Amino acid sequence: MIAVSASDEQINSAELVKIEVIVNHLPVFATYDADRVKTVSQTVFDLFSVEDGLDALFGLVRDNLPEALWETAYALACDVAAADGALRETELRLLEEIRYELNIDRLHAAAIERGARARHATL
Repeated sequence: MIAVSASDEQINSAELVKIEVIVNHLPVFATYDADRVKTVSQTVFDLFSVEDGLDALFGLVRDNLPEALWETAYALACDVAAADGALRETELRLLEEIRYELNIDRLHAAAIERGARARHATL
């Protein structure tokens, strides 16, 4: 989630609020220490600043997130990307990379993306 928010170098309030709401309310984060968000954020920023940092980030995700939650992670990343009402090219490219790295089936990804679009639609 943090990586998607930071991918366009414009972390905005809507994305930060979305991350906070997700961490504070979804069952998958019931035992997660919300104070770790700052540490995770710094790790993501540090990895984004080095060559091959994105590969290292995906390695960390694959090593620390059970495969059963990879689609959930993708869905939450899509929600953060859609939170501000605009999908930038860098966010779209990172979402594409997440799909590939986490082996998200294209049909499943399309459904997840459509759900995020529907949840964040405005008039």
